[in-house]
Amino acid sequence: MPWENNSNSPGPWGSGSGNGPRNPWGGGSGSGGGRSGGGGPDFDEFIRRSQERLRAGFPGGPKSGTMPWGYVILGIVLVWIAFTSFYRVIPEQRGVVQRFGAYSRTTGPGMHFKLPAPIETVTKPAVETVATIDIGTLDASSENLMLTGDQNIIDIAYAVRWKIKNPVQFLYQLAEPETTIREVAESAMRAEIGRVQLDAAIGPQRAQIAEQVRVRTQEMLDSYKAGIDIVGVDIKQADPPAAVDAAFKDVSAAQQNAEQYLNEARRYSQQLLALAQGQAAAFDAVYEQYRLAPAVTRKRMYLETMEEVLGKVDKTIIEADGVVPYLPLPEVRRRAVAGDAQ
Repeated sequence: MPWENNSNSPGPWGSGSGNGPRNPWGGGSGSGGGRSGGGGPDFDEFIRRSQERLRAGFPGGPKSGTMPWGYVILGIVLVWIAFTSFYRVIPEQRGVVQRFGAYSRTTGPGMHFKLPAPIETVTKPAVETVATIDIGTLDASSENLMLTGDQNIIDIAYAVRWKIKNPVQFLYQLAEPETTIREVAESAMRAEIGRVQLDAAIGPQRAQIAEQVRVRTQEMLDSYKAGIDIVGVDIKQADPPAAVDAAFKDVSAAQQNAEQYLNEARRYSQQLLALAQGQAAAFDAVYEQYRLAPAVTRKRMYLETMEEVLGKVDKTIIEADGVVPYLPLPEVRRRAVAGDAQ
């Protein structure tokens, strides 16, 4: 080294007035370079001065017999880092990690590590939980009125069941997810109710309307990239408004009565029609026989008619020739019965 060969020349840290080179911490003028001793670097002194500077950085630095606040704060920081660097996600949740507020990654169920807060934070939305939003109530004081396709008013109450489909879209796309779902579902319901008549809405097409509302709501939320899955729509009530409910029931009862009378009239007309068709068929059959043999048919009809007319008379009519005296059998029988009774 250049300064090793010139014992009288100054070293790199100052002039050499002594017998050896000076060390970087100064003051050493001895011949050796040891850690202790008169001429070497005093590390103990250096550490002591560093500790004093560190203590001086805290207000009211530690005194003899007082608590070392610097170490206490350091311990708190270490504990804070340890508790904010690990998180657990249960099976029903997903972990969405944000770094300085921006999306970083999504983690599944289990234990995970992240940078300590506030560098990274985690949000754990429940993706398997089905939530329910009630729109309209069964209370008559709170009506949810809509206009049907035949210009009638209906009071309808229903519930929308939903869950999270995409946790990232759910957290970042919608400011108020439940409010958005409520408004979208109500818009879809009004559109479907406006396409059907009142009788269909309160009766046979309720399930079909609910399914159409679910499909329409899902399509609209997907267009918003809401990350929401509409599980189902349940119509709880579909009735006329309470103010006209009694009159509506009277009209419904009258319509049912009218329908009942119409059905009875149709049934009676069908019976008459069947009877007339049977009589016409019988007349056609007789006419066919009469057309083939008019005299025979005419005599047969005469005899059948006389048999029908005189069949219930208790008299016997016989021919004039070879007349047999009239034997009143009914009178004889009646007298016999009267004699037995006496």
